[in-house]
Amino acid sequence: MPVEKMLFTDRLYESAKGIWEKSYHHPFVQGIGKGTLAEDTFIYYMKQDYAYLIDYVKLFAIGVQKAQNLETMERFAHLLHEHLHFEMELHRQYAAEFGITREELEATEPTPVNLAYTRYMLNVAHNGTLAELIAALLPCAWHYAETGKRLKEQYKDGLESNPYKKWIETYSSDQFGALGQWLIELLNELTDGKPERELTALEKHFLITSKYEYLFWDMNYLKQDWQI
Repeated sequence: MPVEKMLFTDRLYESAKGIWEKSYHHPFVQGIGKGTLAEDTFIYYMKQDYAYLIDYVKLFAIGVQKAQNLETMERFAHLLHEHLHFEMELHRQYAAEFGITREELEATEPTPVNLAYTRYMLNVAHNGTLAELIAALLPCAWHYAETGKRLKEQYKDGLESNPYKKWIETYSSDQFGALGQWLIELLNELTDGKPERELTALEKHFLITSKYEYLFWDMNYLKQDWQI
């Protein structure tokens, strides 16, 4: 009986598992799951997440440029359109429920960690291959989907009274998970048969941005900002 070939993203998942586990148990993430996270901390996060999204959507535009066929170009263009016109509007609407105005969101300056994270991804996207772009942006989509599903399962009994129920429902949804799944499939396709040196470089990007995901939770939990 033939041995099933390990997918490259399975390797990435195994490599990052320890980082993702630490992220899941971060008090910020668990505070969302339990509904105990201080509202002012969540508001700080919502503002920084909006600043992050402005740069994150640019990666889809670069994906169009880096794509090697029309089908992939169309998918990245669709993601760019969806995020700019719908996802960010949903973010604004959700922020409004916590008293955050659109003007406040758009006036938010990214913290050092936020800026370092987005600039790392944009640098990889501009200077690397499509596979490198995906390896750098994938932890955000994949990790959020995993986190949402785990929180929903772990804290399902208290979900109805959780002030962050909408956040958990959004990121545990099949609709959100579909983005990560498409990127996973595309990355596996792009890496099939590639030499180890290229795979190692991709894995490095994936692990670095997985670490940035942890730092992003920590930054918001501690409300870290410029010290000067």
